[in-house]
Formats: sequence, structure tokens, C-alpha cells
Amino acid sequence: MSYRDKEAAATPRATGGPSVVSMAALDPTLSTSHPFYDVARHGILQVEDDRQGRRIFTFSCCRLPPLHQLNHQRLLEYLKYTLDQHVENDYTIVYFHYGLSSQNKPSPGLAPECLQGGYKKNLKALYVVHPTSLIKALWSIFKPLISHKFGKKVTYCSNLRELREHLQCDQLLIPPEVVRYDEKLQNLHKGQPPPPSKTPPPRPPLPTQQFGVSLQYLRDKNQGELIPPVLRWTVTYLREKGLRTEGLFRRSASAQTVRQVQRLYNQGKPVNFDDYGDMHLPAVVLKAFLRELPQPLLTFQAYEQILGITSVESSLRVTHCRRILRSLPEHNYAVLRYLMGFLHEVSLESISNKMNSSNLACVFGLNLIWPSQGVASLSALVPLNLFTELLIEYYDKVFSAQESPGEHTRDTVEIQQAGPVTKEFTKMGTPRASPYLSRLRIS
Repeated sequence: MSYRDKEAAATPRATGGPSVVSMAALDPTLSTSHPFYDVARHGILQVEDDRQGRRIFTFSCCRLPPLHQLNHQRLLEYLKYTLDQHVENDYTIVYFHYGLSSQNKPSPGLAPECLQGGYKKNLKALYVVHPTSLIKALWSIFKPLISHKFGKKVTYCSNLRELREHLQCDQLLIPPEVVRYDEKLQNLHKGQPPPPSKTPPPRPPLPTQQFGVSLQYLRDKNQGELIPPVLRWTVTYLREKGLRTEGLFRRSASAQTVRQVQRLYNQGKPVNFDDYGDMHLPAVVLKAFLRELPQPLLTFQAYEQILGITSVESSLRVTHCRRILRSLPEHNYAVLRYLMGFLHEVSLESISNKMNSSNLACVFGLNLIWPSQGVASLSALVPLNLFTELLIEYYDKVFSAQESPGEHTRDTVEIQQAGPVTKEFTKMGTPRASPYLSRLRIS
């Protein structure tokens, strides 16, 4: 069965115009063994035939994931890999511009590199759908540098109706996000309210994905290990080499480098932080991991309880913290305990790193808990940071075995029985990880 036949069998069609497809129907035959599965799974590029049997490639910007989730060199290689299979004959490209933003925008040289050499020869038409004024301005600037023959192949389509007038194709695959955007534009033109927005279908994560997936997903993909690999790797590195780094967790790192490291971790590739020469990089990556969890580590359910910490008498606040933590899922509790144990170590080196428990709480508060709707108000920052500070400052008492969450798994019980952190010192007076902390690596 051909590619087109497989699509036809799996995808419902609409007569008289392009069909709208869900993410699941883009390519049900796509296998994880595909040489470019990490790119193809997003459905950015689709292949279809028009009435004359001519290949049509659709490139949908709304399918581009955030920059740190996609290697754009791989995207370029995937585009060439797909084009190479079809460009011996005439073909058409439809470019859906909607959905392109600063969060997912590829490098400017991607399109020109795709259309170099033999790729332009059999290209019969390039349709740019929903172009912005910026695209048109850039085209007018660079048009003198482009051959007149190629320039005649480019057509702007302000809406899908105009595209249908130019393109004789009843079975064009159009992302539902593009269709909704087109309807919104038409309604605005008619003075009608836009249709209600819908959440696009989620893209399947890679088997090695580390960022933006749940703790349960990470546990299932890592042989049941409770502590997520990226958290364990960054903590281990910082414990060994970064505890005395001034401004640890407070200072930033190169955003581009952070995205690069996230991409490597998501692809299951090793990361050697020594190669980057920036001790703040693993600290920022750790915070990014917490911030991109689908649900905060302290859970949405605990948010209101945590906000009430300021109304509790000072002498009872540690007990109140323990009571809140008892309601956490055992997996969340184990990860939180692991993280707080490390941050407690960091705070003990505050003479060198200038990061006491209060400073760390200001950094980590909103990375551990946030509301299920909207963003935390300014008034919420005080109790959120106070709660985080108590977890760090009174780590031994908050996570003591006497009042730990009930009915944990055997691995978690073993952690609890290990007792509080005991500081050991080398001859030079440098703190090192206690035997207790070393047991927190659960396998």
C-alpha cells in the first residue's frame, strides 16, 4: 500500500475542499524506527497528491514544537530526506504560516537551504497561506536577489478560500489549528465574534523525553526509578563541583545553551557539563525541569493549604508542613525529599555561595508550586516562599521518619528509615554528601 493509500484509509475526507485532520490521523503508520522519528512525529511536514497525481508538501508552522524540543539541523535533514524521495517529478509546496512564534521559529536560513540546487527545478508552485506583513516586506526586499522564474512560483493566500482557488486538491491535509484561525479571520472580517478556541491534540513524547512529561512517565520509562534521571544527573554534578559557587540557582545561563542541553537530554544523549564551563548551567536546567512538569511537584491540590502557612503560629509551622506533605503522592514526596535534601546542603554552604534557605526559597518557590488556573498573585509569593524556606531550613524535622506520609512503597520506606542528614567533613573542612543522601538514588 502506498503512502497516499495508507493516508486515505486512515483519514476521513471532505468533498469540495481541504479536509481537517487530527494529530492522531496524520500518519498512523509512523514507526519509532523511522530514521527521523523525533522530527516526523510532530506532523510538521505532510505529503499528498493533487488531482493530476502531483506531489503536494504541506509545511505547518503550528506543528513546530518549542526550540528546546527540536533540533533544527535534524529538521533540515528530515525535510531534505522527504523531498529527495519525490522531487524527481513536479511538486508543489503549501506553507501554513500560522503558529510561528519566537518560541518555535527555526533559523532564517532553513527555507533557502531547502530550496537550493535541484530542489527548485521541479517546484511548480509555492503557496504561502496567512502571510504576515513582515513576510511580504522581507519578500519585497529579497525579491531582486531571487531569479524571476522562481519569483513567479510564489503565491500569497490570505485565507483558505484563496488557496482553493489556486490549488486543485480536494484532499489537502490542513491542521485544525489553521482552519480555526482561518475561521477567526473570516468572522473578524464579517464583524462576528471568533469561534471558541480549542486545545490542540498533544504530541506523543519521545521514549527518552525528560522535560514536559509527568513523573509517572519518567518512572515508567526508567525501570521504575523514582528520581527522574535529569534531576539526579544535575544534582550529582552540582553536589560534586558546585556547592560553593556564588549565586548558585540565582544566576542565569545562556538560554540557547539551556535549550541545547534540554534537547540532548530529551533525545537520550549524554551531557558533560564540564564541556560548557558554566557551573550555573546545570542549576538552570534543574529549575527548567521542575518548571516544565505538567503538574507542580507539590501538586495543585496542595496550593490552597500552602497559602495558609502564614496564618499558622510560628512554633507549629514545621508540623503544618509535615501534615501537608503527608497528602502528597508517594512519588512526589520521594522526589521532593531528594531535592530538599540537596538544597539543604546548598544552604549549609551559604558563607561561600551566598544562598541561604531564604534566598533559595525565593528562587524555588514558584518552581515547586503554582495555581491550576492563571499565575500566582504577588500576595501568594510570601506564603509560597515561606513554605519552601521551611522545607529547606528544617529539612531534618520536616522529613523525619516519625511523621512521613503513610503507606509508601518499600523503596520510599527505606529512604525514611535512613534517618536525617548527618554532615561529614573532610580534613579541609569541606562538607560532603552523607551516606543518607547517597541512598536517595533509588533504583
